[in-house]
Amino acid sequence: MKFADPKNDLAFKKIFGNENKKEILISFLNSVLDFKEERTIVDVTLDNPYQLPDIKELKETILDIKATNANGDKFIVEMQKKDLSNFAKRSLYYTAKAYVSQIDKGEEIINLKKVYYIALLNFNMFENKNYISRHLIINQETTTQDLKDFEFTFIELKKFDLKLEELNTSIDKWIYFINNASSFDLIPKQYEDIKEFQEAFQIANRYSWNKKELEYYDRVLMRQMDDALVEQKRKDDLKKALSKASQEGMQEGMQKGMQKGMQKGMQKGIKQEKVEIAIKSLKQGLDLETIKIITGLTDTELDNITDTI
Repeated sequence: MKFADPKNDLAFKKIFGNENKKEILISFLNSVLDFKEERTIVDVTLDNPYQLPDIKELKETILDIKATNANGDKFIVEMQKKDLSNFAKRSLYYTAKAYVSQIDKGEEIINLKKVYYIALLNFNMFENKNYISRHLIINQETTTQDLKDFEFTFIELKKFDLKLEELNTSIDKWIYFINNASSFDLIPKQYEDIKEFQEAFQIANRYSWNKKELEYYDRVLMRQMDDALVEQKRKDDLKKALSKASQEGMQEGMQKGMQKGMQKGMQKGIKQEKVEIAIKSLKQGLDLETIKIITGLTDTELDNITDTI
């Protein structure tokens, strides 16, 4: 078997946006959000279920999900591979948009349901060491969550460093699957007895895909490689520019230092020559005023020379 990379746009939607295999997404959501007992999600409705794209442009990997639990909340799941400088604002925008789009004009706002935003990031966004972080709206004075309708979960895939034999929880297994599925030839024994993972691996098996899906998958891979090359070139160019600037700065500093040293040396030599002329002139009996005119030395400097003689 040859498994697709779940981080690929097509593969991600095919695995987690499959209306016929909702249990995969349900298991993933319950694991990520640690939903248990009455909070457990029992059903989901996909606003944008998986369909093979038939347009030239590659769409963003976003799943809008309506989940059924005790509260009937709404969920957004996004896979993002590129480091966007405005990603924090992007997540706020999508969450707010999903929140207000729940009701039409004239409807009661009391019907608005909580929105959970879940982002899987193939780059590091925060300074914390944990690969998963949850963000709430907290009262600054009491540290209580009085405004409960927005909740954000960010999963930074590159911070996940557990090995296969170290996987204990369901969330750890899901993140390991997303990070490493494409490196497997067979389903690991750690996943063998779990139905949702069995089905996820089956969907990720590229040998079961049709020709168009494989072509689109490869197109996404090519785009990712192109983006990686562009990013690497940008970093290399920046490194070269910094190195060049540093070298030029060092050379300029050395040149300035040499020039300054030479100037000081010349000035010292000229001054010494004037002193020697003043000494010889004094010994010849010339008056101080004449010597001052000839050498350009000050009265104080001539007095010092006279005292030395």
